[in-house]
Amino acid sequence: MIGIIGAMEVEVQDLIDLMPKHETETISGIIYHKGTVAGVDCVVARCGVGKVAAAVCAQTMILRYHPSALLNIGVAGGTGAWVKIGDIVISSALVQHDMDTSALGDEKGYLSGPDIIRIPASPTLVNLAAAAAKSVFEPQKIHTGIIATGDQFICNSKQLGRIADEFGASACEMEGGSIAQVCYLNSVDFIVIRAISDSADEQAATDFTTFARRSAQELTQLLTNLLPKL
Repeated sequence: MIGIIGAMEVEVQDLIDLMPKHETETISGIIYHKGTVAGVDCVVARCGVGKVAAAVCAQTMILRYHPSALLNIGVAGGTGAWVKIGDIVISSALVQHDMDTSALGDEKGYLSGPDIIRIPASPTLVNLAAAAAKSVFEPQKIHTGIIATGDQFICNSKQLGRIADEFGASACEMEGGSIAQVCYLNSVDFIVIRAISDSADEQAATDFTTFARRSAQELTQLLTNLLPKL
């Protein structure tokens, strides 16, 4: 069983539509769809936006469905100068850019629970996802790097620069870091795959609305190539 989580309907609906038939179960207000995608047993859920919603969904999915791996998919803002709209970023690690206990002497992003800043994704999943991406994206559009998570839609060049500089992030979004933390605590392999829908700058809101749908469709194509290899 593979677990797949997206924050918004546009990010998961195409996958749900690919299930020939499936069962649903609602827990804590989140609907879990259990069926097959590309011949692979999966459970797919739309968690809602933000770190708390994502963490609740991930922990419930792990306890209820026992996935062998958990994939977080969706759109994101590109933070690296080399990452453009229409590109894809596959997580090497996740950070939470809005965690800040530096006043106590900690580094920014420090998580006291798992005692870590950068939560590493599964190297095997990273390699498989990068290979699957080649059938959908041109090579120069595929990036592997750090993805930064926070409870903010970043649409400000100053904030963007800070996140890129402090964490070396290639993309920023609002769920992956908390899903990574839950998986890390439960010893579940995970990966975050994000299609870039905007540049996290002052134009971000407009770009997001324009490109989110296309980005989600490309992610669905990638997953149908990736899932049979897991």
